[in-house]
Amino acid sequence: MLKNIQVLGNKDTRSGFGDGILEAARKNSNIIALTADLAGSLKLNGFIKEFPERFIQCGIAEANMIGIAAGLTIGGKIPYTTTFANFSTGRVYDQIRQSVAYSGKNVKICASHAGLTLGEDGATHQILEDIGLMKMLPGMTVIVPADYNQTKAATMAIADYEGPVYLRFGRPVWPIFTIEADFVIGKAQQFSEGTDVTIFACGHMVWKSIEAGKILEEQGISVEVINIHTIKPLDVDAIINSIRKTKCAVTAEEHNIIGGLGDSIAQTAAKHCPIPIEFIGTNDTFGESGKPLELLKKYGLETENIVAAAQKVISRK
Repeated sequence: MLKNIQVLGNKDTRSGFGDGILEAARKNSNIIALTADLAGSLKLNGFIKEFPERFIQCGIAEANMIGIAAGLTIGGKIPYTTTFANFSTGRVYDQIRQSVAYSGKNVKICASHAGLTLGEDGATHQILEDIGLMKMLPGMTVIVPADYNQTKAATMAIADYEGPVYLRFGRPVWPIFTIEADFVIGKAQQFSEGTDVTIFACGHMVWKSIEAGKILEEQGISVEVINIHTIKPLDVDAIINSIRKTKCAVTAEEHNIIGGLGDSIAQTAAKHCPIPIEFIGTNDTFGESGKPLELLKKYGLETENIVAAAQKVISRK
């Protein structure tokens, strides 16, 4: 039952990254951290203090950072590049495509401050297209963890995962509700079993989906909430098994509904088990400056929007 899922604390997911890379580096001497003048924002101070010889400050030169990282892999290093999600993808897409993805380099592209919850920095920094950009690259693994614990676990897990990875996380303090042992790359995390509707979510929207699921359960609706933290490779079996039971779904993501998690779920359903689907996310728009929670509300990414979408999609069965 979703009502049994409780908040264990509150912490930003980028701190999960900072703590995760430090712990991973203690276990693996090949891990190198690179940043484009954003060490503090990416919570790298602990890493820098403990492993100064394994830290590279690239300055405001993100394309160079990707090139350096690709080169480091040739010598067996495991580079983690760090900057805001907008600069991790949009600004350096050519370098990622050519030097990392096409070449199959073992670079971990770690991107903070993603989505609307970046808040006051506004539309120029609130990238809402990055999941789509990265999942379209052949061989690229795309991970969007839900909270501090899961971000920490994912940061550590990708060190042992061979191949390029895009790891997306955020800025705001957010509820902690998972345990680190839950995380396996490519394996969806199921929070409840249901028969009336499935809610698939990633990132910050997982907690919003759990909240929505609790409300729906109070209304007598049987809800299956599934955290698709790995957008690629997608846990197709988990998706199919769920939608065959519930026969309808809602997707929730802090990203454009074009090209993100919703598209991946819809493609899977179209191939294996066509069902009605409602999509929660930004609708072909840029963001704007504002308080994170106010922006989620304005753009229809709040708990009540997921509840309404679930009610609507059930009526479409």
